[in-house]
Amino acid sequence: MGKKIDQAQVRKVAKLARLELSEAEVEEFTGQLSAILDYVEKMNELDTEGVEPLAHCLAISNVLREDGVAESLGTEAALANAPQRDGEFFKVPKILDGGSGA
Repeated sequence: MGKKIDQAQVRKVAKLARLELSEAEVEEFTGQLSAILDYVEKMNELDTEGVEPLAHCLAISNVLREDGVAESLGTEAALANAPQRDGEFFKVPKILDGGSGA
């Protein structure tokens, strides 16, 4: 298996990703990416006839709890540990000023 990617392709991908690479890095990544593509090519040689695709290696099912109606927390309990409050509301610092345009 020969080289699957060349230095021009590595430079193009680096430019698209807005990465500045030195010549040594381009050479290093060319070899590394070629090795990755060679490995993928080797995996493509495996016989996967009759093998079902998997989302997980273990046979598990949905492990979430059932939805159910429950009593809500309540205002006092919700605000019990609030650093600052304004009546029945959390008080938070202002993060936008009048000239922000937001």
